[in-house]
Amino acid sequence: MEKNITMKELQHYIKDKDYKPELKNAYFQKLIEEVGELSEVLRKDKRLEQQGTIKGTIEEELYDVLYYVISLANVYDIDLEKCFHLKEEINKEKYK
Repeated sequence: MEKNITMKELQHYIKDKDYKPELKNAYFQKLIEEVGELSEVLRKDKRLEQQGTIKGTIEEELYDVLYYVISLANVYDIDLEKCFHLKEEINKEKYK
């Protein structure tokens, strides 16, 4: 059984494995690249269940986008859980 992890745990995991503040621009460029790849698999509707592997699927590209969003948050020392709560308060007020 796979363990559920929090956003904070995921941020720490990625920071431990890949943290290079001097590469902020490279992380951003990779994010843009991965969004493009996500667009392609969305258009083709490639899913994990259909492929039998995560490679080349919406699931894979969503993870890659998330990875680089988290990498950018890490190099800017941003706590995404805190951002989530702050932004949700704004959204609750805005969209009631």
